[in-house]
Amino acid sequence: MEKETVEKVHCLIVGSGPAGYTAAIYAARANMKPVLYQGIQPGGQLTITTEVENYPGYPEGIQGPEMMVNFEKQATRMGADIRYGLATKVDFTGPVHKVWIDDEKLIEADAVIIATGASAKWLGLESEQKLNGYGVSACAVCDGFFFRGKEVAIVGAGDTACEEAIYLSKLASNVHMIVRKGEEGMKASKVMQDRVKATANIKVYWHSETVEVTGENKVEGVTIKNTQTGDVQTVPVSAFFVAIGHQPNSGIFKGWLDMDEADYLQTIPGTSKTNIEGVFAAGDVQDKIYRQAVTAAGSGCMAALDAERYLSEKGLV
Repeated sequence: MEKETVEKVHCLIVGSGPAGYTAAIYAARANMKPVLYQGIQPGGQLTITTEVENYPGYPEGIQGPEMMVNFEKQATRMGADIRYGLATKVDFTGPVHKVWIDDEKLIEADAVIIATGASAKWLGLESEQKLNGYGVSACAVCDGFFFRGKEVAIVGAGDTACEEAIYLSKLASNVHMIVRKGEEGMKASKVMQDRVKATANIKVYWHSETVEVTGENKVEGVTIKNTQTGDVQTVPVSAFFVAIGHQPNSGIFKGWLDMDEADYLQTIPGTSKTNIEGVFAAGDVQDKIYRQAVTAAGSGCMAALDAERYLSEKGLV
């Protein structure tokens, strides 16, 4: 077996969405010589969105992928060392934190910033993936604005689905909410269910599943099947929102870092600190509430400042 290559770095950043790149910008400017590994999806979830209109500083809006290229360029210009590669294993036993990249290279870091993000859960339909970014979205707050005055559909049965349906009801003419079970099987809290029922332009389809999202180059409708009667109908809509949850990309940190019941990394409130000294978490891997580009960037800044303070107190920078 070949000898494993080992590299020592001051500050290692794992992940490359708004949180990772912002952390890299701050860490580089603080002379922490950050090394950032981009992970499986360089640029994160924003690379699968189209227009971003709610990030400050872009009065005309910007395409998600272009925005992430800008973030990367800025981090590089500040001196961050940005590389392709996926963190596959960690060992946080000692004061030096060990992270393996692509199972072959070992990085020994004084401080680690985790910004691995989260992935939206999808229904697994071919049409859903084909039209992703063309009317199919996993973020109503991000994309609902583009469908003002139009008919939209949303699938999901939890509090987030209810919140997003209510949010959409203020923008869209009608919201068609597809729920797999009946009222008794709905996961949302009673208060959220009541709010949905009290909203005149939300129509709930109980005991229903999504068969297909229809349309060629954009969403034109959704085919719904009632699982009790077998009835199938196609409802004309301009957008299809999936709100069945997110999965934080935190698997490799199991057993090392504290997580909640949904596997989101837990940080000390008001900081980016995890339960392991010198390991920090930022962005959607530790945030299941807001999940916006701007909040991820803000927490990336916090993580870099926390890491700088930590390294400075240890006399390492």
